[in-house]
Amino acid sequence: MFIARINVTLKESVLDPQGNTVKSTLQELGEKSVQDVRVGKYIEVKLDSPDLETAKKTVANLCEKLLVNHVIETYRSEIVTE
Repeated sequence: MFIARINVTLKESVLDPQGNTVKSTLQELGEKSVQDVRVGKYIEVKLDSPDLETAKKTVANLCEKLLVNHVIETYRSEIVTE
């Protein structure tokens, strides 16, 4: 059993109003060292794959087909054994 941890974020070229709101609020709370905030989503998927390579291909396929909007988002994934 494998667990895929997928982090999806907006591309740098895409405005992130939610991230801007969080940044502004943090700065208003006195956290002046915060320079930028990007808000994304975290997805965890359990896979019953025979090996790591198959799990990687499955995750890439899931991201391509459904989990990531490639026009505005990018992703990175990590696969660990359960």
